[in-house]
Amino acid sequence: MNVQFSKPLRNRKKTIIRQYTLGWMAGLIFLVFIRSVGTVEVSRFNPSLDVAIFFAGLLGGFFGMISGYFQFLLEEKIYRQTSIKKLLIIKGVYLLAFVVAMIFVAYLMSVHILKFEIGLWEFATDAGSGVVYLYIIVFDLFMLVLRQVNLMLGEGNLTKLLMGEFYEPHEEERIFMFLDLQSSTQLAEKLGHITYSNLIQDCFYDLGVVLAYEAEIYQYVGDEAILTWPTPAGIRNNNCLKAFYAFQHQIELRKEHYEKAYGIVPFFKAGVNLGKVTTTEVGKYKREIAYHGDTLNTAARIQAKCNELEKPLLVSQHLKDRILGRKFVFHFMGEMPLKGKEEAVAIYAVEPAS
Repeated sequence: MNVQFSKPLRNRKKTIIRQYTLGWMAGLIFLVFIRSVGTVEVSRFNPSLDVAIFFAGLLGGFFGMISGYFQFLLEEKIYRQTSIKKLLIIKGVYLLAFVVAMIFVAYLMSVHILKFEIGLWEFATDAGSGVVYLYIIVFDLFMLVLRQVNLMLGEGNLTKLLMGEFYEPHEEERIFMFLDLQSSTQLAEKLGHITYSNLIQDCFYDLGVVLAYEAEIYQYVGDEAILTWPTPAGIRNNNCLKAFYAFQHQIELRKEHYEKAYGIVPFFKAGVNLGKVTTTEVGKYKREIAYHGDTLNTAARIQAKCNELEKPLLVSQHLKDRILGRKFVFHFMGEMPLKGKEEAVAIYAVEPAS
């Protein structure tokens, strides 16, 4: 089988850099407003409001891109490769270098563009500068917390949640994939709880490749993950099927790591379904976005048939009928009764075309 996989990190990097660029531009422009409007500036460096806003936007855009790129590296290259102690040291050193670099660039802009005559040390220690440095550090931590909340809710859902899009339940059509680790009970007994938890962490870290196929990671439930797509995104370019094989491919690329660390190579099976669900915000003290409906139950029941039918990927006829192109082959497995459903469901096994 020959399946082509896209580069999974490109769009993610662009998204993070864009978020941080806009965030830092807004943050520094806000700082200019609170220091300029209705207050007396104690610093000797006191340009007009429009000039200060312009340079704050430039400075915020430039350092926002740097901050976004560092956050991308932190998530993709550093986070799972080092201890929390080293992670904090790396973040601390970066933040110090970030503030120093911002001071130096701001000084160069002041001297060479605004023709402000002052030495570097005088500029760095000017009256009121300590508050600015504190603001930069706090704002960087604010961006980090905002990023973590965004990751917990799912990329892009934080904005929708703040806009109240999930406050009232509404119906939409979505695709759901239930991914489950094969022989999980035996693996947990063999490896022990701590080692088994590390295995699950590694697997779900590798699951990040599905984001390249417009997947949203809805939930992690033990050793199971639930992916979802709005129907157009899941159908487009066969994303909902390519994502599964991209995940398999990623695990295969790290085969040596899994064999060395755990003595096995994990294998996941999946069930996929398409249909109507109700989307809403739930919870009082812990809020999350929830999907309700028979579509999810059916996807879970289809996944449960993978062992019985000895197939890694099964889909419903509802999904199969919407897939376009000839990149995948479907094998009819029959109309099967599923637990909790009165009517039998037509199930198909899927594999990439040769």
